[in-house]
Amino acid sequence: MVQHTRLIPTNYTFSMSRNIMIVDDHIDTLDLLKEALEQEGYAVTALSYTEDIIKSVNQHQPDLVMLDFLLAGINGGEHCHHLKVNPLTSHIPIIMLSGYPRVLESLGNYGADVFIAKPFDLTHLTTTVKHLLEDALHDHAAV
Repeated sequence: MVQHTRLIPTNYTFSMSRNIMIVDDHIDTLDLLKEALEQEGYAVTALSYTEDIIKSVNQHQPDLVMLDFLLAGINGGEHCHHLKVNPLTSHIPIIMLSGYPRVLESLGNYGADVFIAKPFDLTHLTTTVKHLLEDALHDHAAV
């Protein structure tokens, strides 16, 4: 019998508690998302800014990241790209949020797993989060 193993970075722990990290510089949106996701049973880290997305992910170890596209400093698309090209973080599902979907469409999705336009339906958003996390858990267990 051949046993397959999947290499998970040693500084990243796969959590069954389903941690979500949100980066959005609109405090009202950040609060709404945090409250809605916590009501669904997720542990949520809400950041209005991050200078170094890799450092933030290493610190908070989320199972899923939600990024607003238009952020002060480095935009959410660039943060997404940094996560997806880094072998230590490329496995983390990313939801990109934007009130300007046409701008995002013209620039590309930067590797995000899902794009959700603002304003968004909370039921659709929480269902999408659930499916992405289930897929990630299934992928982790299958290997």
